[in-house]
Amino acid sequence: MAISRAQLAKELEPGLNALFGMEYARYENEHAEIFETEASDRAFEEEVLIVGFGNARDKSEGQGVAYDQASEGFTARYTHETVALAFALTEEAVEDNLYDRLGARYTKALARSMAHTKQVKAANVLNNAFSSSFLGGDGKSLVATDHPLAGGGTFSNRPSAFSDLNETSLENALISISTFVDDRNMILALQGTKLIVPPQLQFVADRLLETPGRVETADNDINAIRNMGLLPQGYAVNHFLTDTDAFFVLTDCPDGFKHFERSPIATSMEGDFNTGNVRYKARERYSFGFSNPRAVFASQGA
Repeated sequence: MAISRAQLAKELEPGLNALFGMEYARYENEHAEIFETEASDRAFEEEVLIVGFGNARDKSEGQGVAYDQASEGFTARYTHETVALAFALTEEAVEDNLYDRLGARYTKALARSMAHTKQVKAANVLNNAFSSSFLGGDGKSLVATDHPLAGGGTFSNRPSAFSDLNETSLENALISISTFVDDRNMILALQGTKLIVPPQLQFVADRLLETPGRVETADNDINAIRNMGLLPQGYAVNHFLTDTDAFFVLTDCPDGFKHFERSPIATSMEGDFNTGNVRYKARERYSFGFSNPRAVFASQGA
């Protein structure tokens, strides 16, 4: 339905001093702190886990060497969504506006809506990280205690008991990351790179990572996390996280969080011959998700 003069009555009156409500600042591209962006030219993208070899085995003198087999593991699929929004203005509303071009002003609002939606969809990968309703390629939620290994057994990317963000919980997270194993149960040389927190934890994160000494102690101890150069990328605040005490430690695991861009945002405008209404549309296609759950260690908070 088109926006008519009745909905814009005040904008048609002489003497109006200001129009407000659309020029707010916004949090932009917070997804870039988490996701690696890649282009896509198909309806969906798939990434397949390759399972390598296990430990080498002892060989007795004169005996044959043992053979091992590589294989494919689970497949992570990214199905692109089409996100679009439009509005229309009546011909009379455009003609009678006394101040500025209606289309240009409302197009800014359209862009703001599209940008906000993208950040919400990106953050939902973390917001749903603990939910069994949102499963990854291995059949488990992003954060779980029992991610299956192709060679048998499981690994965990969360503490056995959820805890709040503090010095101990962050140090334990970094220790756990350094002992992650691959699908043949061999230890990987992974480390934490960045802490992702909601705005409610930004002050805790800043004290934990930026203070030279230990937090909340009278001892003259150094801040070991800072002194050892752990979490080299510091922390980032994501304002679209819904759990106020959850925190996420990103790792340097390759092929973790992915953002596939199928069609970048594009806008279009057209007039309708019958009504004279002018229609404006914004549209883009993309997907957010994860392939390897070793890309993160997280806790929901106590």
